[in-house]
Amino acid sequence: MSTFWSLWVIVLTLANLALIIWVLFANRKVAVSDQDEPGNETTGHVYDGIEEYDNPLPRWWFMLFVGTLIFSAIYLVIYPGMGNFKGIAGWTSVGQLERSQEKAMEKFDQTFGKYAQMPVEQIAENPQALKMGARIFANNCAVCHGADGGGNYGFPNLSDDDWLYGGTPEKILQTLYQGRQGVMPPQEPIIGEEGVRNTAEYVLALNGLEHNAEMAAQGKQVFDRVCMACHGLDAKGNQAIGAPNLTNNIWLYGSSREQIQHTIRGGRSNQMPSQSDKLRDDKIRLVAAYVYSLSRQEEVEQ
Repeated sequence: MSTFWSLWVIVLTLANLALIIWVLFANRKVAVSDQDEPGNETTGHVYDGIEEYDNPLPRWWFMLFVGTLIFSAIYLVIYPGMGNFKGIAGWTSVGQLERSQEKAMEKFDQTFGKYAQMPVEQIAENPQALKMGARIFANNCAVCHGADGGGNYGFPNLSDDDWLYGGTPEKILQTLYQGRQGVMPPQEPIIGEEGVRNTAEYVLALNGLEHNAEMAAQGKQVFDRVCMACHGLDAKGNQAIGAPNLTNNIWLYGSSREQIQHTIRGGRSNQMPSQSDKLRDDKIRLVAAYVYSLSRQEEVEQ
């Protein structure tokens, strides 16, 4: 704050206090409206036949006002309120916020801190830790992956054993810390519209879905020439680059002929943002353990 505005605030503050003090004490005196009639202590105002008396405030009420003025003076000495004057206590809103954050961090450390270095597999065996991980997941991840981790259109199911980048604790942690950028480039400029349709039939055939066998045979040739670089010769995907398995009938964007053609023709782009700027290390490990436990449940059921 510049010197001018600091002085401006100080002058206005003191002027307002002085005015309040003057109004308070000036009205302590009773002005007799008619000197010839000493008992006539009214203001001269009449409302619906009721005269307004010119009586002072009760003493206790007056002293209460005086107390607030004394409190104001003490407050402006101790705390900032007079321009650039910081107050003798040195209090700042930033300092107050930092102290509150420190107290919150101490509580968080007591609750979550012990999980910061604990192996994910060990956390996944702790029912209490899994409950905390589930709550963190619900607050941060469910909007995309669903409340049960079952996924949504364009967002993978986290409760099965099919993984784009791997389902080990290390890979899950890497995904949460670094995020993922999935890109399926458009193939129509490379293989043409006929190639798009034929390749879609081949993908349908790989999953045992209704397809045109003749077109699928031509699509296999296109796949082996163009698509296997990412999805592999057997079309089972490549977790190193996040290329999905195209043979297990699990779909991010739908399994209809039109949806598959759309994916091949125009490509897909999807992003899993890094969670490291929103969640502490211990909370990330709790979420990782919860996600890891979801897939483990799937394995047990099988």
